Amino acid sequence: MNLIEKIEAAGVVGCGGAGFPTHRKLSGTFEYLIANGAECEPCLRHDRWLMRNKAKEIVQAMDAIAAELNIPNAVVALKGHYEAEAEAIEAAAKELGSNVRVHRMESFYPAGDEQTMVYEVTGRVVPPAGIPAAVGAVVDNVATLYAVWEAMQGIPFTKKFLTVTGEVNEPSVLHVPVGTPFTKCIELAGGAKRSEYFVVTGGPMMGKPVPPEELADAVVTKTTGGILVLPADGYHARVSQLNVKRMLSRAKSACIQCTSCSQLCPRHMLGHPLQPHMIMRKMAMGGEPKDMLDDPVIRSAALCCECGICEVYACPMGLNPRKINAIIKGELREAGIRYERTGDSWTPSPEREVRKAPTDKVAARAGVYRYNKLEVGNYVEYDGR
Repeated sequence: MNLIEKIEAAGVVGCGGAGFPTHRKLSGTFEYLIANGAECEPCLRHDRWLMRNKAKEIVQAMDAIAAELNIPNAVVALKGHYEAEAEAIEAAAKELGSNVRVHRMESFYPAGDEQTMVYEVTGRVVPPAGIPAAVGAVVDNVATLYAVWEAMQGIPFTKKFLTVTGEVNEPSVLHVPVGTPFTKCIELAGGAKRSEYFVVTGGPMMGKPVPPEELADAVVTKTTGGILVLPADGYHARVSQLNVKRMLSRAKSACIQCTSCSQLCPRHMLGHPLQPHMIMRKMAMGGEPKDMLDDPVIRSAALCCECGICEVYACPMGLNPRKINAIIKGELREAGIRYERTGDSWTPSPEREVRKAPTDKVAARAGVYRYNKLEVGNYVEYDGR
């Protein structure tokens, strides 16, 4: 088997959250292979652990992919303050005689968004509703690349690296079999500090709440990146109680059209025709999203990456543009409506550099600053027995 066939046989999918089959993602012609080591979400640490402890494997996987697909540029993109991780990758590349290089970015959110990362590394803007391949790039998470290295050894993708942090006694990076219960993962991280807590799977910005009544049945999947154990009365628990009707009602009554959500939107700053405040304005005019799908402004919600900057960081009124965009995107999918791109070039905002949201400030707004400062030094290898 060639490398792509080995990746398919091992069942490797994207570990960054989307879960797209890696062998299909690597189908094409590329100028750049970019390893996403930015650990986009606050609080998560497993990608950093991998770069520190599995740097040679990551570099070997990148070299193999670059050779197989004849990709001239192989880059690990990470945040500039990830000094130990950058040094580990550079040392591994030097030892292996590899051309893999490190690209240091600022510490901002969402640095790990692949369209943002492609621009940071290449200076090219991925077209609205497009994928990095449109500008000659392919982006894979560093955990995905480690799974590719395992596939090269004939090891199937059956175990997942993830972070368990927050209100636990021993914040940890775990390596556990797919199917491991969340409750077991929390136990492996020393157990919860409090009897009542609220769980989010993923990160604090884009993660999904796990209703308390569903926690006992929740298990690790190939796309699980984190388990956050948060206060039962905290921000995430409160927001999870907002229903669609309430969110729309608040949008119609409280949006002050300050445009902050648009000014700080990472896709808008790349030059994409997405302005969340305009969508909120349309919602304020009344009507349900499903009745407004012919409106070009409403259809632009399809460009939203759902990073959460608009509602967690930008909006002074505590409204939910991201969730409203997600509702609209669902209605568009249900109606079979795909975004129709116009134009052939997009220019990033000249103010983009000064509008980047610092990761620590984003974590503070999301109510997880103290967890973002935890040193997740504990590593647990669990075989399921």
